[in-house]
Amino acid sequence: MKAEIREKMQEMLDTAVAHKELAGGSLLIRQDGEEICYLESGMADRERGKAIRRDQIYRLYSMSKPITGAAAMVLFEQGKLDLAEPVSTYLPAFKGQQVEENGSLVPAEREVTVKDLLGMTSGLLYNGNPGLAGEYATQVFRRVDERLLTDQAMTTAEIAEALGRGPLKFHPGSSWLYGTSADVLGAVVEAASGMTFGAFLEKYIFSPLEMKDTGFYVPEEKRERLAAAYRMDDNGELVRYEENHLGIINAMDRQPAFESGGAGLVSTIDDYARFAQMLLNEGELDGRRILRPATVRFMTAGQLNQAQQLAFVRNFSNMPGFSYGNLMRVMKDPGQSATLNHVGEYGWDGWLGCYFANDPAARMTMLFMMQKTDSGLTSVVRRMRNLFISETEN
Repeated sequence: MKAEIREKMQEMLDTAVAHKELAGGSLLIRQDGEEICYLESGMADRERGKAIRRDQIYRLYSMSKPITGAAAMVLFEQGKLDLAEPVSTYLPAFKGQQVEENGSLVPAEREVTVKDLLGMTSGLLYNGNPGLAGEYATQVFRRVDERLLTDQAMTTAEIAEALGRGPLKFHPGSSWLYGTSADVLGAVVEAASGMTFGAFLEKYIFSPLEMKDTGFYVPEEKRERLAAAYRMDDNGELVRYEENHLGIINAMDRQPAFESGGAGLVSTIDDYARFAQMLLNEGELDGRRILRPATVRFMTAGQLNQAQQLAFVRNFSNMPGFSYGNLMRVMKDPGQSATLNHVGEYGWDGWLGCYFANDPAARMTMLFMMQKTDSGLTSVVRRMRNLFISETEN
């Protein structure tokens, strides 16, 4: 990578920090299995004067979802998880569900399947949404929050079962909506494997990939490396964010009862790079195979039908050209995209701004880590990736 390109990208990142787009963050680009670029800028903890460092630990939030998808694929390969089976096969509370329709509840036309969870076509939704289904989800997460820091905290399975007893926003498979599907999938993994979700991830993904700083909490001896989270206040200033969100303990200071497949993991940029490289290598890293090549190709080729795609575009208008499947976006039409892409690029991002993209055509992984609320895919990431791709491709 040319020095002038690296300098331009560093300047972009430094400027974003100066303009308070983020407190601090780090960028990693790998190509052909080798590191091409690593950049960092800003502060991990502004109040304590701690700068971003390479081994910084970040709350992934929704960038946990691709790992949850991979866990489901492990069980899929083992013959323990049938994607076409109703979720009620694993979680009986999902039997006999109802659907919100014109302000009332009607029986679901069919049951939610495991495949629906992987595609966000289940009708499950996050708390805070309007309507009967949204109000029910809000009530569930209110109970989660009330018990979160007590010895009666709701478990992964308890939360999934509570969500299963409530109404769906639409008939399964008929539309698309971002919601708690990945959290329910974590409970399905538990039921199908007979292990806690965290123990399953450790045995089949984290340990063989040597992801030593990835998990559902941060042990005390590593806690100084956990980056602080920030939010933008009404005056345009970054202020520390210390609230719990979606049942996730912000302090990450204890083993949670709720191991959230949708939002609960922490990791470092180098740990996540090992997971990303495994997928780019079609399931193998350093001689250790996590998934078979055919499974990875299946996992990374998700696509929605027409009705589902229209709903996806309505919900994520900042991702033109992408479709969705197996808890990741997948590039289908680069001509519609707002960034430089190739067909087949896949990945996802998180509420605090962590970002992951694998581009098999370019044999490239791009990762960005930051901790600012309501971020997702940020402008600085789009600008840096466009610069890198435009300057390095023929």
